[in-house]
Amino acid sequence: MKYFSKFILWLFGWKTVGGIAPEPKCIILGVPHTSQWDFVISSLYYRSVGGKANILVNKKFFVWPLRYIVDYLGGIPIDTSKGASAVKQIIAEFKNREQLHLAIAPEGTRKPNNKWKGGFYTIAKAANIPVYYGFFDWGKKEVGFYEKVELTDDMNADLKKVRQWYKDKGVVGKHPEKFNYGNDLE
Repeated sequence: MKYFSKFILWLFGWKTVGGIAPEPKCIILGVPHTSQWDFVISSLYYRSVGGKANILVNKKFFVWPLRYIVDYLGGIPIDTSKGASAVKQIIAEFKNREQLHLAIAPEGTRKPNNKWKGGFYTIAKAANIPVYYGFFDWGKKEVGFYEKVELTDDMNADLKKVRQWYKDKGVVGKHPEKFNYGNDLE
């Protein structure tokens, strides 16, 4: 899959930046998330550098025959029914696995969103795992990940810092009109 993924990325004109996160467990932020194609490109990227990242998928998709496809693509079933805590489920996954590189879109949606979600922060703090800046820049056709996000004990300040980092990098989504950095950065 590694060489096939490299070939497909090359065929579509994408360049890769970085490699695999060095820790066995981490969160990789996926920004900007404006299209289902973001998953395809980022999955091809991580496989092209020899890794396998996981994503969160509603448990309703884990039925035959989809279960095998979603599982192969790194899907982790999450119960999103009323009262279910996705954050608690993910923390449990980190505790129960030896290795887990989880890709999370802090925007929480492919629609324009001024308020990014802090679930990645809560999970990282509770599971004591690092967070990395990951990106798929449709403007430059670059996909990859950069340095670690240095988290503090102030989630709101950290969310603002993360959004500012992406703004400074000038990443562009497949659908630029669906992405913004938040009201406090404009």
